[in-house]
Amino acid sequence: MQTSIIQAANLPSDVRPASGKLVLSMASTPEELHEVQRLRYKVFIETMGLSSLESPDGLDSDEFDAYCDHLIVRDVDTLKVVGTYRLLSATRARKLGRLYSEGEFDLGRLNHLRGRMVEAGRACIHPAYRGGSVIMLLWSGLADYMRRENCDYLIGCASISLADGGHNAVAVYQQLIGKHLAPLEYRVTPHLPFPFGKLEAAQKPQVPALLKGYMRSGAWICGEPAWDPDFESADLFLMMPLANLDARYARHYGVAGESLAA
Repeated sequence: MQTSIIQAANLPSDVRPASGKLVLSMASTPEELHEVQRLRYKVFIETMGLSSLESPDGLDSDEFDAYCDHLIVRDVDTLKVVGTYRLLSATRARKLGRLYSEGEFDLGRLNHLRGRMVEAGRACIHPAYRGGSVIMLLWSGLADYMRRENCDYLIGCASISLADGGHNAVAVYQQLIGKHLAPLEYRVTPHLPFPFGKLEAAQKPQVPALLKGYMRSGAWICGEPAWDPDFESADLFLMMPLANLDARYARHYGVAGESLAA
């Protein structure tokens, strides 16, 4: 897809041009936040058929939304939000008093890094826009955000569906820890462990696209998965040092080689 300069008078002033017909920005109004929450509801609740989480307002929201920044990718032609990422800075996490991940994991070993971490979550892309361009835009915005916040570590949970009874989650975990397990000093412990040791692994692991992208970018899996009964998933806690970004993704994110070396 060729890069083009986009001019649209009816777009928010803080939207910056991106490739093709997509633009990346940060949600700055209550209306834009509601667009984000509607997209999340469509993808996380309706598509996954999680009837226990259905809401009459059609919004996926929680108390963390008010403290977070929300990256959005918008289709210029339709002005629809087609991708989003929720980011919690170290400053906002300190004000809130906790991280979202702490609801699932004991992060005690990471206490000394709290001032240098950005937590990312609720990554969400409209089904019709999953060709790769949207996630690249979101991750480029994420890298810009980390530099702006002077943070060196990206953390967050990556979910694996349990729709098959958990067999794929077991297979994915067993496959990935061989190469991507974090050093011992970065390990975390799930509050509600997923019983991967009691289930037979699927023969052919199907690694979710987002999780695969994290691994290719140099992220670590920081321990055993947690069980999230609300979203019917096994969640892995991930940490990605900014210095671990591989050169292919560094070019996409705009991170200079000198920054990676430092």
